[in-house]
Amino acid sequence: MFELGGHLQRYAWGSATALPEFLGREADGSPWAEAWFGAHPLAPASAPDGTGLDAVIAADPEQMLGADVSRAFGGQLPFLLKVIAAERPLSLQVHPTREHAAESFAAESAAGIDLHSPLRSYRDANHKPEMLIALTPFTALCGFRTPRRAAVILDGLGTPLTDRLHTLLVDNPTAHGMRAAFRTLVSASLRPAPEAVEAVVEACRSRFAAGSSPSPRIDRFVSLLADHHPGDPGVVAALLLNPVSLQRGEAMYVPAGALHAYLHGTGLEVMATSDNVLRAGLTEKRLDADEVLQCVSVTATPPLRVAPERQNPTSIAYYAPVDDFELALTELSDPVGPSAGTHPIPGSGPRIVLGLEGTATLETTTGSHALRAGQAVFVPAADGPLRARGHGSFAQASVP
Repeated sequence: MFELGGHLQRYAWGSATALPEFLGREADGSPWAEAWFGAHPLAPASAPDGTGLDAVIAADPEQMLGADVSRAFGGQLPFLLKVIAAERPLSLQVHPTREHAAESFAAESAAGIDLHSPLRSYRDANHKPEMLIALTPFTALCGFRTPRRAAVILDGLGTPLTDRLHTLLVDNPTAHGMRAAFRTLVSASLRPAPEAVEAVVEACRSRFAAGSSPSPRIDRFVSLLADHHPGDPGVVAALLLNPVSLQRGEAMYVPAGALHAYLHGTGLEVMATSDNVLRAGLTEKRLDADEVLQCVSVTATPPLRVAPERQNPTSIAYYAPVDDFELALTELSDPVGPSAGTHPIPGSGPRIVLGLEGTATLETTTGSHALRAGQAVFVPAADGPLRARGHGSFAQASVP
């Protein structure tokens, strides 16, 4: 196994303090949004000699991944582990299915659009299901409400825009009615003016202040989004979506097609190795409403919370309904010293282990490594079983 240097992503919505503190690095006053620990070719983590993890794996995929994983995923690491620190809301977004991503990536590549071009919607040919595990209290929006419940949320706001959306949902309380309502907000030809959005925001604030809201939490979220993205129709789209509040250790799965926006908090994300993000609003980046409308699922779905399963006395696992990844958390409370016992860590194949608190010593058949909070290591499949000792906790991303 070897230490990984995470690839830092600086976006405007990041925190100036949360990631520097987690990684044990000096803050520089700018927002640090994500640290990527994976082998995505656009932002690979690095081995100690500076080589990207993607290149390390490509040089010996069977040793690094194991024969089964290498064969199943074309010689590529199928998962990407991130630490995300959201001080401000992220974009309202959706991720494509594998089939749609492959078709669209091929089409954009054939058209000669550079991978780094802002005009590019698809940066790889993969899907991007993801799971978020909260490290601090974390808020989000995810998935559409039922049309009838969304109509209740809209009822009584009394603005021309909300009256229009309400009529669409009452006249057709199905997925078709919800699609029409969402299209009204994000389609380039129907997108409401900033003044119409602001009228909705003021109505939500007044309703909240009066204590008459059918969903005080969503009215608070609307106000928060409006503070950061005034006049953006994505603010109104929040009224159609499920609000989510996660406490530390709670997890949410986001499948392809699920419209979502992360609002605030620090968490772990594990996902398929992809950077395909289609944005509908709440961002200064390029919007792609046509692609969002092609990919989004408007079927009413509650937030998909993932309950961890106990694997052994020290480890729990979060299982997502995909073949690309799973994530385990291990907490050790051994006394400090050489006499401390070692504990088996479930899982096999290629693994990325990230320290969360304290220090743990990881051991394989080939050696050992002292893992501190904020540090990551890559464990090749050829290293075999993993054991650990120490006093602290860490996360392990692996293949099911």
